[in-house]
This record gives sequence, C-alpha cells and structure tokens, in this order.
Amino acid sequence: MRIAKAIKNGDRRKASALQWLLTHSRAAKLWAVRRVTTNRGAKTPGVDNVIWRTGRQKFQAAANLKRHGYRPKPLRRIYILKKNGKLRPWSIPTMHDRAMQALYALAVAPVAETVADGHSYGFRQGRGCADSLEHVHSVLCRKCSPQWVLEGDIKACFDEISHQWLLDNILLDKRLLRQWLKAGYLEKGQLFPTSKGTPQGGLISPIIANLVLDGMQKTIAQAVPRKGSKVHFVRYADDFIVTSASKELLEQQVKPALTAFLTPRGLELSEQKTVLTHINTGFNFLGHTVRKFGDKLLTTPAKSNLQALRDKISRCIQSALGQPQEMLLRQLNPVIRGWAYYFRHGAAKRTFERLDTYVFRKLWRWTKRRHSRKSAAWRRRKYFTAAGKKWLFSVRLSKDKGSSQVLSLYRAASTKIQRHIKVRRIANPYDPDYARYFEMRRPKPAQKSQTAGQTMAQNAGPARIVAHWLQFAAACPQRGAPVPEA
Repeated sequence: MRIAKAIKNGDRRKASALQWLLTHSRAAKLWAVRRVTTNRGAKTPGVDNVIWRTGRQKFQAAANLKRHGYRPKPLRRIYILKKNGKLRPWSIPTMHDRAMQALYALAVAPVAETVADGHSYGFRQGRGCADSLEHVHSVLCRKCSPQWVLEGDIKACFDEISHQWLLDNILLDKRLLRQWLKAGYLEKGQLFPTSKGTPQGGLISPIIANLVLDGMQKTIAQAVPRKGSKVHFVRYADDFIVTSASKELLEQQVKPALTAFLTPRGLELSEQKTVLTHINTGFNFLGHTVRKFGDKLLTTPAKSNLQALRDKISRCIQSALGQPQEMLLRQLNPVIRGWAYYFRHGAAKRTFERLDTYVFRKLWRWTKRRHSRKSAAWRRRKYFTAAGKKWLFSVRLSKDKGSSQVLSLYRAASTKIQRHIKVRRIANPYDPDYARYFEMRRPKPAQKSQTAGQTMAQNAGPARIVAHWLQFAAACPQRGAPVPEA
C-alpha cells in the first residue's frame, strides 16, 4: 500500500526504496516460495530438473532468495498447440528463478495497479473476463451506442517487446530485469540467446506486459474528439476492442494512434486479426460472440468454443469405454461445470440446453457400446436416474455403515444466468479506501459461485437486503468523497 501511495504521489525514488525493503523481507520470501510450490506448475521443473517437495527444501529455498550473487539459468523451451494449429513457444524457468520472479512481482504489482488503464482487465487483481465483457455490454447495449468496433490484436506481443524500453521505463531492479530478459532458452540441448521479448511462462511476464500496454487508453482518448465520437476502449491482456460511431474515425485516427503508441515498444498490430466490424455482424471477444439483433445486444458463447468443448467431451467419453462410470463422471463434471460457470453471465441458456442434449446422446451411445446385447430399458435402469422429466446419468456410491451417495452428471442447463456486477474503474486493491470494497466483492468460501450480496439476498428478507446493500454502497467511495467508517 505504501508503494502504491508513493507512485500515486509521483515519488518514484520512495517507491523504489520501499520495493527494496519488501524484497528483502523474510515474510515476502516465504510467500514467494509458497506461491511457486502451490500453483499448477509446481511439479514442472526447469533445466536443472529440481522440484521443491519437502518443508526443509522450501525453507532452504526461501533462505537462498538473495539478490547478491544471483544469476538466472536459461529457460526450458516447450511448445503448446494453439487453436489455429500453430505452436506457441512456452518457456519454463527453474524453481529458484520462479521464486525470485514471484518475490519481485510482489513489489512491482502495486506499481502496475496504480498506473493501469481504467478499462484494462487482464492479469489484474480483482478483475477478470466477466468485468471486461460486462463493460462491453454496457457500452454497446443502448439504442444510441456506437455501431463500429475495431477488434485489435498485437502481433506476437510477448515475443516482440523491446528490452531497452523495458529497462528504461519499468520500475524494477534493473540488474535482475536485464538478467531475466537476457537469460536465453535451451531447446534440444542448444542455448539460444534472447534479444527481445519477455518469456511466456514466467510469473512476472503478465505484469510486465500490462505495464508495456498501459497508456493505450489515454493515447486513444487524445487522438479523437470527445464530442460525438462514441469512442470506448476495453482491453484484456493483449486483446482489445475500440468502439466508434464511424468507420472512418477508427481507420484514420485510432489505428495510426495505436501504431505510434506501439512502435517505440517494439510492437505492431496484426494485420490479419485487427479488423473493423459492424455491431450487427458481431465479433468474438474472450470466447464470446457479441452481436446486436435490432436494438437488442446478445453476448453468447462463441461457436468455436462450443465446438472445442464438444470435441473434448467426445474424446473423454471415447477413451472411457473400459472405465467405471464413476471415473467418467469425475472427468466430465469439472469440464462441464467450469465451462458453464464461465459463460453464465451472458445469454447462454439455449446453448447450455443444446450442450446437455449432445452429452446425453454421447453417453447413451457409450452405454450401447458397453452393453450391445442389453435392452434400452436395462441400460436406462443401470446408468440413469429419473429426475422429473429428465434422465440423469448417475451412479450410486456405497459408503460405510450401509449409507450411499448418488454421483450425477452436472447439467449445464441447471446453471443460473447471473448478471455480473463490473468492478469500479478507479478501484485499486492496494488503496486502503477500497480494501473493504474488494472484500465485499470476494465470493464466500462456502459458496464460491455466489457473491456476498447474492448469498444475503437468498437468505434474508427485504429489510435485511436493503441494509446489506446500503452497507455495500458505503464501502464504495465516490470520487473525491471521504470514506465513511461504517
């Protein structure tokens, strides 16, 4: 919080001194080791094949997080298949390098949050895809909303960032930053140097990418007239959209301004993916299709994302021909539930119903392949349970003392469509005035799918609901207004 306050006051020297104090504290080092040993890549080693498993190894690793004498090792390069069939380079640092990056990411995160664009939602605390999509919906849903949209995409954003620009503008330890950028990578036993870009796979890379692209919103606002232009900007990581009332304004003013902003940073717009689209034609953003039908705007799951999910479910069912029903259910439920929870904030009810129909047909075919000589009634009794007019794919799990539990397939159509409440533009998680605001927005541990307000609304009467939202409004300070104590 002190670092964010110093940046807000323009005192970069004090912020740098506070960063030094933070990165040399024992608590921050323990937190950095805990972060790299509890995330999804905790079991993926770097070029040294070292993984921290025991408590002794973790405490020793925290004691070894020292700036003096530190020299990062090269990255291990692997490739991940993209949706378009191309390969995405992925660089994996060693555990020690990941912990050092996590430690210094803790110090640079307040800087990134304080100077971030108001409508940037990617890789930021308290923000996510739902906030960016809700902002897009609020901008385009009215009758007087802008009609043209510039779908922007930066060509190889992480791989083309200028090292010199980073060293000149990022408030971070210059020696460590230079070493991370110039570490190189190992591929098939050969060392390749890195002269540009920041590696995808490092803990600090998303924060650096956000710092590089921050200021884009201000550049666009200065390039266009304020009155009548209807220009709005929304960015998530390196994907962004710009709306306008006219196509010519986007072509003649916005695109040249973006090019002039990106050139010093070593970046450029992708000619293939940067297109101008009318709102009645629709565009894809973060896996959703945003399109206007007359005066009504609908945000639905993109067809490509639905097809990718269907392919994944089909492969999962085909590979489980000889597996027990319980194992198949435990593989399908997280996939369907996670996909439905991501798209539940838009107009996805019909898509969910079609998905359930597709899964039912696939599972019915799975039962026929397992028991080709049994009747349909026998297979229905064995694998399905009646639930009203629906038949649920379920299995009964036996427990001790004669008790049992039914494990059923999660139905996507059972997911409630809930309108997401967008985070406030000026809210900063490192500002003490907004600490209570972000605490109120955080889902409760017992019911992660519901916000605190929704949980209260379901369990309380009208009077308690009103009292709750008055308390919530008090926790949201207005611009220039003092924050009440209660």
